[in-house]
Amino acid sequence: MKIVVIGGTGLIGSKTVAILRQGGHEVLAASPNSGVNTITGEGVKEAVTDAQVVIDLANSPSFEDNAVLEFFETSGRNLLPAEAAAGVRHHVALSIVGTDRTDNGYFRAKVAQEKLIEASGVPYTIIRATQFLEFLRGIADSSVDGNIVRLPPILFQPIAADDVAAVVAEVALATPRNGIIEIAGPERAPFNEIVARYLKAVGDPREAVRDPEARYWGGRVEELSLVPWGEARLGRIGLDEWLRRSQSKA
Repeated sequence: MKIVVIGGTGLIGSKTVAILRQGGHEVLAASPNSGVNTITGEGVKEAVTDAQVVIDLANSPSFEDNAVLEFFETSGRNLLPAEAAAGVRHHVALSIVGTDRTDNGYFRAKVAQEKLIEASGVPYTIIRATQFLEFLRGIADSSVDGNIVRLPPILFQPIAADDVAAVVAEVALATPRNGIIEIAGPERAPFNEIVARYLKAVGDPREAVRDPEARYWGGRVEELSLVPWGEARLGRIGLDEWLRRSQSKA
């Protein structure tokens, strides 16, 4: 089976490509460096020719509201019609749990991406994941105030990139859902507690505290904004196990 992974050299993409290749599939790790650019359209038609599955893991290089919206809309408008013309049988896209529950500009852009997929006519599955454990440091850095990391009083359920990639690969080989599935990490706890555990484990002296005025990447969030509301598939790697693996590679 020919599978094209857009963003195939990124954090999730590289792991997904490895899993699928180990399964004996013909996998194209597509990226601008390999001559496939969903923003300019370069190489897209050629890449998806004879592909049964396309996995879209591309991510915007900018998180500015207008730029990220333009990225996902332009990418979708170049990629999805090419897939339809090529007879692609399954489009898989990675999105975010809570996209429709916050005023965050990045989340709004992911909603726009989802709508393009749903209207494309290509059979699809959208996988909404919670935040990645790999981004905990970035979250702390974005929320720092002196030696304090100020976080909104919400629940958090981060997932390891290895678990995300495993689900993406599995879903890509399954029948299209023509709908959304949600995945999350195995642990749900207050945001500040998870970040505090991470900071302590890596020897970071900053203190993580609850702050009702704090925002999440610039957007306002409520207690359940970033966790699944209903049924979700849970990953197997919790924070402690992820830390152990990360530190053993350091």
